Amino acid sequence: MFHFARGQRSSFIDKIGDWFQTKNDTAYIEDHTKDLTTRFFGSRKYNYYDIIDRKRKTEVMYRPNTPFNVGFGFNYKFIGINVAFNLPFINSTDRYGKTRALDLQAHYYLRKLVVDFYGQRYKGYYIANSRGILNGFDEKGPLPVRPDIRNINIGMSVEYVFNDKKFSYRAAYLQNEYQKKSAGSFLVGGELFTARMKGDSSLIPHNMTTQDFINGINYSGTSIFSAAANAGYAYTFVYKQHFFLTLSLSGSLGGNYTRLFRDDENDLRRFGIQLNNTLRASIGYNSSKYFAGIHYVNLTTRSQAPVERTFQTIGAGNFRISVARRIGLKRELF
Repeated sequence: MFHFARGQRSSFIDKIGDWFQTKNDTAYIEDHTKDLTTRFFGSRKYNYYDIIDRKRKTEVMYRPNTPFNVGFGFNYKFIGINVAFNLPFINSTDRYGKTRALDLQAHYYLRKLVVDFYGQRYKGYYIANSRGILNGFDEKGPLPVRPDIRNINIGMSVEYVFNDKKFSYRAAYLQNEYQKKSAGSFLVGGELFTARMKGDSSLIPHNMTTQDFINGINYSGTSIFSAAANAGYAYTFVYKQHFFLTLSLSGSLGGNYTRLFRDDENDLRRFGIQLNNTLRASIGYNSSKYFAGIHYVNLTTRSQAPVERTFQTIGAGNFRISVARRIGLKRELF
């Protein structure tokens, strides 16, 4: 058993505290968290599910028909609120079917940490790559839809930002900071995810052109639990102090436990390798008062399945266009 003297314990706690303390380099980052940042935006959240047979070089890609929403929001200090509305006339169900969704994914950009939370429940998918993999598919007609398929996806990823004094995620994604010079940072962290896909019948289409896709196995549902460690790098290119491009890529390695549910035979279960990645990209214009840009976040979880040379990919993401204005306040609201 290890014992720490009071001085040693305080020193250890202080060192942990130092990891999370931050102070911007004002030559690189202009802090506007005490200003009122208002924005108008359009966004689309989504998830997806792919079944990949590497031996036969074939995959089935399920996609939901998610809406494009418009809304407004604001940030002040540690508070951020966005309200969005669906515009039905933008989102057609004739070709892609109808999807019902509750998508609570959120991305928290702290100075030293980035926390991504995914809480999704979707019902209703279509097969996006029907051409070439399905017999009898009419390219001029609607895509094959599966209104019975439903998904639950819950997970969280945390990354530590090393160079927070000069590099800012907030500038690109929250608009309450302004990065004036090019800089980047290494990232490291971990993530946990659990997901479940379920249909009233087999998730493998009955009319596939590929013979013995995933060894001819049929299953009506799958559940996956995974844990992984991640590492990556992020960089913001700044041109003439105002035009920027932020790129970030993290890769994860870990393990998963996967179960395939079969109606007439025993379920298949297996521990396997987990390979995830998170891509972030943002481009636009930033200044002390104004912001206009496009930003994108995409998570891909790749889980080894209980069938030889087979993987299941479950992903989630958010695409957003934002225009923001920062308003300086004469005194703090709180």
